[in-house]
Amino acid sequence: MTPADDHPLRYGLVNELHARPSPRLGAPSTVVFVAFKEPDQAATRDRARDDAHLDELVTRHGGQRPDRTANHYAGQIGRHKLRWERHTEFVTYTAYTPGLPPRPFDPSAGAVFPEEWQAAAPGKRVAAVMIQILPLPEDPAEVLDTLEGWFVTDSLAAGWVLEEAALVASDFRIDASGWMRFAVFIREGATEGRIGRIVQRILELETYRAMSMMGLPRARSLSGRLNALDPQLSAIVAGMADEHRPADDVLQELLSISARLETEATQSHFRFGATKAYEAIVMDRVAVLRESRFMGRQTLTEFMARRYQPAMRTVASTEARLKTMLERADRAGELLRTRVDVQRSAQNQQVLESMDRRAALQLRLQHTVEGLSVVAISYYAVGLISYALAPVAEGLGIEKGVLLALLTPLAVLAVWWGLQRVRKRLEGDEGGEH
Repeated sequence: MTPADDHPLRYGLVNELHARPSPRLGAPSTVVFVAFKEPDQAATRDRARDDAHLDELVTRHGGQRPDRTANHYAGQIGRHKLRWERHTEFVTYTAYTPGLPPRPFDPSAGAVFPEEWQAAAPGKRVAAVMIQILPLPEDPAEVLDTLEGWFVTDSLAAGWVLEEAALVASDFRIDASGWMRFAVFIREGATEGRIGRIVQRILELETYRAMSMMGLPRARSLSGRLNALDPQLSAIVAGMADEHRPADDVLQELLSISARLETEATQSHFRFGATKAYEAIVMDRVAVLRESRFMGRQTLTEFMARRYQPAMRTVASTEARLKTMLERADRAGELLRTRVDVQRSAQNQQVLESMDRRAALQLRLQHTVEGLSVVAISYYAVGLISYALAPVAEGLGIEKGVLLALLTPLAVLAVWWGLQRVRKRLEGDEGGEH
């Protein structure tokens, strides 16, 4: 088989599987990570601004210029290895550095991403993570004192991952310098590739957690608006049987509420859909760490179940409530439209009955006019004929009164017969046209 036989997308799709390999890290090491997202319309943002921001960072450190057509970049900037990735709504920067800072989680470790450079980013920072990778002591219990000194004890989560290859700990809090801290203690014998995969899963966990929770403020604000619309919708549905209120007026009120609900659904559809997708990734990243408990401490899985899942359930319930209200509005609209149709049918029936009555009245009037027409025409016909036959009547000795008496019934019958013939002919012409 020659390359010409391959699908034009084959190589690109296969290369996509290897576009973002896990880093290879040793212990000790320091990882600094930031992610930026546009506040609005992030999915349709200007990608050129992302490229320009990356160029500025690489140029500042004297690194190799990135390819502007790619959605990922890896290169050396000073003593740091930099990895940049562009996603649908956000971009991420990760710097890997051998060794540890002078103090645990020293803010100086984040100097690879200068504050003025971060302030000029196209978008706002949604995640900032600092990870310290250290060798695990021979006695893992010694780690407890260290963790309690680094993290807030009340929210500390710590657990073994990947069959106790490493111990991961964090309090999921933002320190005074704006960083969320993670500590990874590596058991002797863990490979650099496995360490890199653990770190990558942690970074993905925090990034997608932050992105998924973007739906929570939207859900809370939407819930307030739904609280205002729900009583109005319920009142309309409850009053639909009130015959004293015109159905057209009620339908207009319902259409107004339905339009507002459709607007809310349109504005929230993308955010809620993204939240659901990001939540699935978060839970997947937690699962692949294959946690086990460390000395009675809560695990990352338990922390996420207690602190993170309620937020996701809030988003899901708000989305379901919006969908339910839309369905209620649709059903109420169908019922109201049916009521309006029935009322209009009754009105149309009344109009038809009124037309029938008018047609019957017109027919009776027509018959009356025909009778008067027979009398009037007969009167003039008798007069004209009497004048024409007067000389003949005198020669025959017939008096004028007798002549008129003889002519009158004949004239009336002739006129009546003639009008009947005319009407039948007209009716026959109308029937032929139809």
